[in-house]
Amino acid sequence: MKAKLLAHREDFVKALLEETEPAFVNALRRVLIADVPKMAIEDVEFHLGPIRAEDGKEYESIAPLFDEMIAHRLGLIPIPTDLALYNRREDCPTCHGEGCPSCTIIYSLNKRGPGLVTSADMEPIGDTKLRPKDQGIPIVQLAEGQAILIYATAQLGTGKDHAKWQATHGVGYAYYPTLKAGSKTVDTLDPNVPFCSAHMLTTSLEEETVELPGECTQCAKFRDAYKVDSVKIASDPTRFVLQFETDGSIPAKDVLLKALDILAERFGDLAAQADAL
Repeated sequence: MKAKLLAHREDFVKALLEETEPAFVNALRRVLIADVPKMAIEDVEFHLGPIRAEDGKEYESIAPLFDEMIAHRLGLIPIPTDLALYNRREDCPTCHGEGCPSCTIIYSLNKRGPGLVTSADMEPIGDTKLRPKDQGIPIVQLAEGQAILIYATAQLGTGKDHAKWQATHGVGYAYYPTLKAGSKTVDTLDPNVPFCSAHMLTTSLEEETVELPGECTQCAKFRDAYKVDSVKIASDPTRFVLQFETDGSIPAKDVLLKALDILAERFGDLAAQADAL
């Protein structure tokens, strides 16, 4: 398999995969969804009883939502994850699963009402760089006299364990479209080509002719550029366009590289087992 980045942002990747077939691309898709690890809140400890402010005023430790609902919302907040720094808690060689800076991140959340509690109120104990990147995620609205004091622990997990550990979203792939305007083959990935994804795509491997609709602005641009009223379209079974977004916890490029490493390791193990037969 050959891979080439077509578009890349912090939270988005679009790549062209060549010299491969659907089974391998789908394997990569499944790894991106279910097997790339990331940090997420797993354990949440709520303070019970009154909370006293610095000025001596007492607040009631209560919120409009059940503790379970707040814990669920905390679990879905993207936590910054450096895969080179953290171990899975159960495999941590430092603490052997007890919890340490090598496998866990602890956050405190201390907020008094009235006001909206958001992800900006989550303070990491230790490195301030571990604060959630998205500071505007709402958690709960507190009324006058209400307050919450929470300690939340994040650890590594994967999407196959729970959706909160899923680093990617909208993972999909499609055959690379081939396009002919008359006798001329057109590169659909060329930004200068007025390619219309609504009318010039097909899942068929057989070439078919499609009339360009006059009411489509993009098709009209294509018709004017190449002086044709129809195009021949098909799909290349050895080339695929893969794209996905992340939740912001890990850069999209790092997610792709990690997924490829996981696949390579698995196929390497399978090859070693086959050689041992």
